[in-house]
Formats: sequence, C-alpha cells, structure tokens
Amino acid sequence: MVNNLEKQTYEVPNSRKPGQSGIYRNSNNTQLTESFSPKVKTLYDIFQYGYKISKDRPCLGHRPITASGKRGPYVWETYRQVNHRILNFGSGLMNLINHTLNDSRTSGVPIGIWAVNRPEWFITDMACAAYSMYNVALYDTLGPDVVEYVVNHSELQVVVCSGDHIPDLLKLKEKLPNLKAIISMDAIDDDACAAAGSVSKGAILKAWAEEKNVLLTDMSTLEAAGKKNRRSINLPHPDDLACLMYTSGTTGAPKGALLTHRNFVSAVSGCYYNVGGTQDDINISYLPLAHIYSRVTDNLSMVFGSRVGYFSGDMLTLIEDIQELKPTFMPSVPRLLNRIYAKIAASTINAPGLVGALARRGVAAKLENLENQKGYTHPVWDRLLFNKVKQALGGNVRTIVTGSAPIGKDIMQFLRVVLCCDIREGYGATETTAASSCHMDGEYQAGHIGAPTTNNEIMLLDVPEMNYLSTDPYPRGEICIRGPNVFKGYFKDEEKTREALDDEGWYHSGDIGMINERGCLIIIDRKKNIFKLAQGEYIAPEKIENVYLKDPTVAQIFVHGDSLQSSLVAIMVPDPETLPAFVAAKAPKIASQNLSYAGLCKSPEVTQLVLTQLTNVGKKAGLQGFELAKAIYLETEQFSMENGLLTPTFKVKRPQATKHYETQIASLYEALADQPDKSKL
Repeated sequence: MVNNLEKQTYEVPNSRKPGQSGIYRNSNNTQLTESFSPKVKTLYDIFQYGYKISKDRPCLGHRPITASGKRGPYVWETYRQVNHRILNFGSGLMNLINHTLNDSRTSGVPIGIWAVNRPEWFITDMACAAYSMYNVALYDTLGPDVVEYVVNHSELQVVVCSGDHIPDLLKLKEKLPNLKAIISMDAIDDDACAAAGSVSKGAILKAWAEEKNVLLTDMSTLEAAGKKNRRSINLPHPDDLACLMYTSGTTGAPKGALLTHRNFVSAVSGCYYNVGGTQDDINISYLPLAHIYSRVTDNLSMVFGSRVGYFSGDMLTLIEDIQELKPTFMPSVPRLLNRIYAKIAASTINAPGLVGALARRGVAAKLENLENQKGYTHPVWDRLLFNKVKQALGGNVRTIVTGSAPIGKDIMQFLRVVLCCDIREGYGATETTAASSCHMDGEYQAGHIGAPTTNNEIMLLDVPEMNYLSTDPYPRGEICIRGPNVFKGYFKDEEKTREALDDEGWYHSGDIGMINERGCLIIIDRKKNIFKLAQGEYIAPEKIENVYLKDPTVAQIFVHGDSLQSSLVAIMVPDPETLPAFVAAKAPKIASQNLSYAGLCKSPEVTQLVLTQLTNVGKKAGLQGFELAKAIYLETEQFSMENGLLTPTFKVKRPQATKHYETQIASLYEALADQPDKSKL
C-alpha cells in the first residue's frame, strides 16, 4: 500500500455540525478497524496469533545476573515455553483463588501487578486474559499513599509483584483490608542458601506474612501446581474488562480507566496497519508496562511473532541493554530522545574542527534528501559517518515511535538522518488505549502527529473562550476521539466519566488540535491546565514548556503562574552535559572559573544567560510576551517519580511541583517586584 502523504485524512461526508469540524478518518482505511483478524478478539488471542507464527522461536528475553554479579547476555524463552507458563500460572492462580481463598468467582477477578518490565509481567497479564481475570497495574515507583489508594479502590485481593515489593505491601497490610495473597515473581524459598544457624530471608518474609494473615507464595510454586492441575482456558468476551489502568494524572487522585479486550485488540490492530513489523523484529521493552503505551507496543510485537527483550530494570544502564539486545524496534519518549540528541550532536555537528565541519555537511545533505522525500539514508554520508553513529542504539534499529509528549521538529529530523531509521510521532491517551494517531510510513516532515490510526476517528470541537474554531481556515478545536479503542469510563466515578465521554461516544481529550493542509493533526494548545494571569491572559503552561524543551540546555522545566501574578516564572533543570559547553560559548570568563554543575546553577550570571536563551527560543517559536518566563531558578536535582514531581509518563505534577518549589517561586516573584517597571521609564 502506497501512502498519499499529501492527503492523509478523509472527511466523512455530511458529518459537519455547528460548533464542530467534520469527522476525520485515515485516508487509507475509511472504515474503523476492530481487529486485524476475525480470529483475534482478546489479548490472549493476540499472543496465540504470534504463537502460531513462531512456536519455537524466541519470544521473551531478559538478562540474568551471572555468578560474578553482573548482567549476562540475553536468555530467551520460546513462544511454546511462554504459552506453557501462561497456562500453568493461570491454572495455579485460579486454583488458589477458588480453593485456597474460597472465592467462587471464575471470571472478573482483579489481579494486581507490581514490578518493572520483565517476562513474568507479560505472563501474568496473559494468564489473566486466558482465564477471564483482569489486571490492575501498580507503577513500580508509587509511594505508599498511592499504592494504598489503588489497592483499596480496585478491591484487590491478590497482588503479583517482584520480591522487593513484598515488604512494601506487608508494611501497609493494616490499611489494605482486602489483600489476602501476595505472589512473588522471584523465588522466596531460599533456605538452602542461608548460612548455617541463620534464618533465610524467605522464611522471615513468610513468617511476617503469616503474622499479617496474608498468604505468601511465588510464581514458580503456582506454575508447578497449575501444571499438575491444569484448567481449561476460559476466554473472556471482547467487551469484558482486560485491565483497570490507573491514570498517572498530574492533578488529584488517580482515575481507574476501564479498558476492555475490544479496546486493546482495536488499538493493536491500528498499530498493525500503521507501524507494521516482521517475525525477525526485536523490541526493547523499558517504558513502564503499568502505562498503556508499552502495553500496546509489546502486544504489537506478539502479533508478528517477534521478540521482546526486557531491559535490566535500571534506566541508567538502558544503553548497555540496547547494545546487548540490538533492537530493530524501539518505542520511546521525547525525554530520552532529547538526551540521545544532545550526546550525538555534541560528538558530530557541535564537535570542533574537521569532525564538526564534516558532520554539519553530512547532516545538511541528508536533511535536504529527507525534505525531498528521498528517505533517511545516503550512500556516501552513511558510509563516511552515520553508520557509526547509529551504533549508539545497537546499529539495527529500523523504527522508533515516540509518544507521551511532543518532540521538537529539529530534533526529530536530526535523529532521523543520523540514526538512519524511520522515526514516527504518535498520539494517544490511556482512555484511547494509546493508539489515536501516528505518522504514516514514509513521512518526511515533523511537527505534527500524523493521521488518525485506522481504529478510530477524530473530530475538533470549538473552544470559543480560547478563540479556536472549526470554521478557521484550518479547522481548530478540542481533539475528540471515537472508536472501538475508546475506554468504557472510570471505575466508580460517574462524574469524571461524564466529563470525558459524551452521549455520542466521543472522548474529550483536553488537547487543542488543528488539521493542516496535508490532513495531519497538530497539537497547538491544551484546554486543561490552563489558567489566567492577573491581566486576564490565558496561559497553557505545557505548551510553553514544550517550546523551551527544544533547547538542548534544558533537561526539564516547570512553568508556573497564577491569577494573582502578571508574569510567569520557571523552575529549570539544566542538562548537565550541555550546560558547561553553553556557558563556555556565551561567557568564557565564567567558564574559566571551572565551576561545578552545581556551581554553574547557583551563578546569577549563568541564570541570566539561560533566561536570555529561553527568551530567544520562546520568541523564535512565536510565544507572546506574556507567555515568556520572566525569571527562572536553576535546579540541580532532576524531577522524578521518586521525589513525587513526575508521573510515570514523565509529565510534571503541577500541584506537587508548586508546593515543592514554593519558596523558590516566592523568591522569583519578589525579585521581579523589585525590578523597575520599564513601561514607566
């Protein structure tokens, strides 16, 4: 199929209504896709589809720790072996629920999963699907308050977790009245390893669990029991719950999105037609499986009978895992790609002397080729330079899909040509099972999020208070999404469900979009999280942050303002690798002092240099004067899930950040108040 990149969407005839645009669908498939195969109706069917393609080929891989304490090479389980483990564990789990816990239900039982990405995560997920249970994912870095909320709100009796989370759950047991069983992904019977005369860690944990009246066992025990007493598969219906996924919202308590098997199959099918794949693909799984994005991309790999290799659990050693695995397919997020860009740019286009000059010529030539739709490879420049550069990601990457936040146009185009691979930007939400729109194969431009994927349709709703109208020369408005991938609502929250879903089945995203001349969707603003400044101007801080994040000196940034202030201020974490080079180029005298990273961040002169840089970046991007941060504080500590400032999808938690930096924000506004009013001079 040849894509028409100049006409990517199809407007359904006679679908326009007052106050909204027409309904847009993918121009390659004007009928919404429920499944890529009539035989595939559930998540377990997705796995079975790949199993029939690749029975004795590798399926799931991980890097075990060797006798020396280091990570070894990837070890693989075949599709056949994984299938046996799914059925054995599912049988053991159902036997435990029905007989040990005296719960008579044979379907609709929630199972918690709490671990970093690993084979046992997928096996638990598929066991739930094969036996009509559903899972509730817990983020690996959740604090105790959120764990308590999710376990109680979802009424979990059973949690499958990595060994390190057993103590976390037992400490909370008095606050978790429903919790009856903990199943460890790691072996807990380690008495043989205990020193003579000592008590093993497993024995201590079991005694502690018994004291708390909690059954503690491990997956291997349940798999062995399930093998002896195998139960028949009990497949769910397409509209049965597959997963209760709590959104990592930036405000308020997490909301439990009800996602069905139909939702997952439709989303994976949309990716099947848009992204594609082969039996020989290798996918690196490192984005949290507790988030919808990774769940969909990992299941997409199953469709083609390809491999999924799990990272070692530490983002600091991700590149090492990538070098070992040599993936062909890599889902990613702008936060990681920005860092990859900074490192590659420093050793190529920003390098001194001949290397830098040569790299700049090569990048310019390849960018021109890309703009002329001649692809991202070049017979001369790749041989000279870029075949070496692409080794940064193992050398075999064919496709990268980036999502969860916008990525800078220049960064995407640069990475396309230096990594010699297809990079596509996608868009979606937990509520749309991730897949809503994505770049088509062969896309040569950046700065948009492609066309609707074949599993859903999109409509733009007028937002008159922000002056976004469907009657604009290029239609603008709130992005609304409808299709078999759209969730059923929020668990125990009818009010939030009514806010998100209207009577016609449209999910209201809160994002402001525009359809351009090529039929591509562009996110231009955010309806949610907007506020007014004292002078009455509306501010969308996420839009401003995304503009600033395009500058390589910015690792992370939080823009703050409120209705009592007339200006914006910002908390910024500078990139520790690019900040020294930036200072050296702009202020050699300061650089000559050989200040540390912390020293640079504390320097008023450096702070002013960075603020000037951000102002220039903002003006170049077309930000209005009132949208520019007028003062900044340079922070050395990264925003993270551990310190409560980031969601698992790397978005800033705005209320938490405001409270965390309350003192610094107050100081910034005091400094602004002390400055003379230039308008009166």
